[in-house]
Amino acid sequence: MRTMYLSAGLLSLGCLLSVGVLEAQESTFEWPRSSPKAEVHQRIATTDIQLTYSRPSARGRTIFGSLVPYGQVWRTGADSATQISFSTPVSVHGKSVPAGTYELFTIPSEQEWVVIFHEHKSQWGSYAYDSKHDVARVVAKPVQLSQPMETLTLSIDSLTANTAVLNITWDQFRVPVDITIDVRETVLPQLEAALKAEGDRPYYRAAMFFFENDVDVNRAAELMAKALESRPNSFPMLYRYSLILERKGDREGAIAAAERSMKSAAETPGTELREEYDRLNRVVLNRLNSD
Repeated sequence: MRTMYLSAGLLSLGCLLSVGVLEAQESTFEWPRSSPKAEVHQRIATTDIQLTYSRPSARGRTIFGSLVPYGQVWRTGADSATQISFSTPVSVHGKSVPAGTYELFTIPSEQEWVVIFHEHKSQWGSYAYDSKHDVARVVAKPVQLSQPMETLTLSIDSLTANTAVLNITWDQFRVPVDITIDVRETVLPQLEAALKAEGDRPYYRAAMFFFENDVDVNRAAELMAKALESRPNSFPMLYRYSLILERKGDREGAIAAAERSMKSAAETPGTELREEYDRLNRVVLNRLNSD
């Protein structure tokens, strides 16, 4: 009898251990989601933008005005509230948003959407949403798509040196939200610090930043001249120096730089690169000589 009880006890213990092992295995198994998680990373100037969200699909359902009701706060995704982060301050549709991580809520309607940047609360859905924690609200107009988008897609598109568009796209609509970076506030302090640091200084890259972002053409010319001191026969740098001097209004200097670039390129081995800069410089010289 004692042996019977002992065997039964061992059997029960074995069952419990087996269940425990199964539960442990289940706890480490990540179940496939009907709305998979996605991340988007994008850099604009020196600003990093990151989106983390879950992507529901339409699956034949009517989305806006039904699954996603009009006039109500939506998590802008599925499962946990969608998150967006900015590594520096940005402007969204003309409204300032400080650096940080936010929950991205929206209030869809037929004619316009309210897009909300809300303090990060790590909440599920929008059930605990409270407008007192809103950091910024902007209004965006939905754009009708020529082809429906089956799965919700958040993307950062139409990049320039200091702008981008956050697109919220699903079913029949795309909702564009403008993002602008103040490069004078976010880039220039770091750039000037790098130009004063010990060691190799980024004169060329700094000159192109001032030129391409139309910040200060005189400073761009000064920095490119400094860059050319150590590489006086660099035909790519000389070509760009001619562009800077042209914008500055120094026609003679621009012609001289373009001619030096062409001459230096002609002495460079390799047909493709030589021909490319010969063509580029001829375009500049033709433009300058026709003025």
